Amino acid sequence: MTVSPVLRKLLFALAALFLFVLAIQLLKTGARTLAPVVREASLIRHPINAMGLGWLGSYLVLSGSPVAAAALGLLDAGALGVAEAFLMISGSRMGASFIVLFIGFLYRLRGHEAGSSLGMGLLSLLTTWSQQLLAMAFGYAALSRGWLDGVRLSGGAQVMSVLDVVYDPIVDAVTRWLDGPLVFAAGVGVIMAAFSLADRALPELSLGGTRFESTPRLIYRPAVMFGLGMAVTLVSMSVSVSLGLLVPLSARGYVRVENVIPYILGANVTTFVDTLLVSLLMDNPASFTVVLVEMLGAAAAALVILSASFRSFERGTLQLAGAISGRRRNLAGFMLALVGMPVVLLLV
Repeated sequence: MTVSPVLRKLLFALAALFLFVLAIQLLKTGARTLAPVVREASLIRHPINAMGLGWLGSYLVLSGSPVAAAALGLLDAGALGVAEAFLMISGSRMGASFIVLFIGFLYRLRGHEAGSSLGMGLLSLLTTWSQQLLAMAFGYAALSRGWLDGVRLSGGAQVMSVLDVVYDPIVDAVTRWLDGPLVFAAGVGVIMAAFSLADRALPELSLGGTRFESTPRLIYRPAVMFGLGMAVTLVSMSVSVSLGLLVPLSARGYVRVENVIPYILGANVTTFVDTLLVSLLMDNPASFTVVLVEMLGAAAAALVILSASFRSFERGTLQLAGAISGRRRNLAGFMLALVGMPVVLLLV
């Protein structure tokens, strides 16, 4: 019996949802036994160390979302404070932007023109870093002053009581087989599998048609591209997917590099939706506040860039990306800095 493509994608989506919730339960359970280990190891001596940990973690798993979920699990268990969890999630987003650069490098190896493929990856990374630095300034101020402490969503306890009936037997079985830290690691692995299944549930994009070629000039307006970036990331639930699309589209000439900065800014706002869902499943008010601050900070940073000095920002970012990719020595130094910066943050 053959399964229709629509039904197959629906099954992938349902399986992804089931594994996503299971992963959160495993992360919560594993984090409770991992918390004393983290504290005794003195791995996080300062909130800035947590940023380096999140940054390096996203390199290892080639995704920021599992690392952000892990940060919330450690916050829920008391292994991290609010500021540390906030910066670990911020670091995961800084590191996740490397994925688009990696995709651009693969396109270069496949024979595509280096300027468009690597340029799009560099532009995505530099834009994300600029936006995230502004967002961290806003977020740190909001958390330290308690601006959003009163914002709460009710109903989490009722949802968790229903989920416990389904997932507690599975979690209990896993904990009988694995020690606490390994349960946490299993949670990270399961959430990565959930995101992989979610990617397979997405509709396939065909670049062979003429839709992109005949795209009206309207969508190249900054406000429209900003909204498009938010929408694509919201639907795909993955900034790696929404920004990764830019590399083949640019390499094939469907979009121009200079038009995509607002798209990247928008994608970096709704990329926190999946982490916001994780915070709700944690049923921890502090987790929800941290992610809400991250999301509002990214939105505020995007609005500042778009409204205050967008053309100057666009010109400066394009020039910097061109300078980095224009000479091999510059590119080699930049790649070395990509590895060195999170290590320094972790060890400082």
